Amino acid sequence: MIRFRALIRKECVVLFASPVAYVVLTTVALLTAILFFEHLRLYNQQLFLYASSNMAGFDSSAIPDYINLRDTVFFPVMEQLGLTLLLPIPLITMRVFAGERAQGTDELLLTSGASLGQIIGAKCLVTYAFVLLMMTVSFLYPASAIVQGGLGLGHLLSVFVGLSLLATGIASIGLVCSALTRSQMLAATATVGTAYLFYDLSWAYGLVGPGWAGWLEAAALHDHFARFSEGLVALSDAVYFLCLAGAAFGLVRAALEWRRLTG
Repeated sequence: MIRFRALIRKECVVLFASPVAYVVLTTVALLTAILFFEHLRLYNQQLFLYASSNMAGFDSSAIPDYINLRDTVFFPVMEQLGLTLLLPIPLITMRVFAGERAQGTDELLLTSGASLGQIIGAKCLVTYAFVLLMMTVSFLYPASAIVQGGLGLGHLLSVFVGLSLLATGIASIGLVCSALTRSQMLAATATVGTAYLFYDLSWAYGLVGPGWAGWLEAAALHDHFARFSEGLVALSDAVYFLCLAGAAFGLVRAALEWRRLTG
């Protein structure tokens, strides 16, 4: 445990010593605030137009179904942020393993006395913790606006969980890509391409039979995180992203073991 805690401290120092971490945190927080504010403005605008056109005045119990937070705020924000996360997260994961290999410090790490599982576990844990921090910072403004407006805080929490799980899924893909190369640029590009490919596999439904379409739907990132926009946290979707993290750990370990054997 002592070695593991030391590895975690080392990964945190390396991560936050780079300006990329702060740029990613700031950029994602700003984009989230802008997107959320814009859609919340549209929601309030719809309420205003409804109240203005209603001769009997504003009656909250008679608001038509098409004016709702899910369709006007939560769902479009999730859709847009889901695609947006495909770009900043690879900038964090690209250096986790590829950076060590490019600098030649991976050999020192592998001979430090820590087990391979501890090394990979520390890197994955810090990466996932940063992703969670990024999403938490990003949702500070939306949460404050929702609380002050007396709106659906529970629904917002579901959106937060869904996007956080999506972010960890993208980070899992990024960790595997980073372990397979020494080029950080190649690792980032491969992560964006792979995550985008698996983001929505509906394009491939016409290329396979009906039986395979179900498997493609089960493998797509989008189908598992989009359901959180309904305000419900589905256990099966959470398990999907946890399985992605577990698979990433196994693939990274296999890649490092292969590199150790082949020199």
